[in-house]
Amino acid sequence: MTTSETSRFVRLRVDLVMEVTDSGALGGAALDRIAGDEFMPDDERARSQGAVRGDDAEALAHLVDPFDLVSAVPGVELAQASWSSELTDYDPDSPEWELGVDDDYEGESDLDDEVAGDDEGDVAAGGGGRL
Repeated sequence: MTTSETSRFVRLRVDLVMEVTDSGALGGAALDRIAGDEFMPDDERARSQGAVRGDDAEALAHLVDPFDLVSAVPGVELAQASWSSELTDYDPDSPEWELGVDDDYEGESDLDDEVAGDDEGDVAAGGGGRL
């Protein structure tokens, strides 16, 4: 229960590793999403289309929307989101990839220093974006 002495804001950390099984389908879906965005300026559209061609991580970042993860959760409203996508060497047998293991987490994050930005959901160059 939230009281006046506790924060009403909750940071939810989610770490996903996905295997790209069809790079063409992924890239095509990202290009379709970009083409269908009526609010994206033409110069940004051209940059985004170039970025997703041949870059699965960039394509995925254009298709994942954190709002979709929480929009059906009752009693919450998304205040801020940022996300990124990168290629990684994944070894499911390595202890490094055990669920719940995060040696770098010390209760703080580089996200703590971010200021709430625009709410257009645009994906920035480099495979990330912010709502």
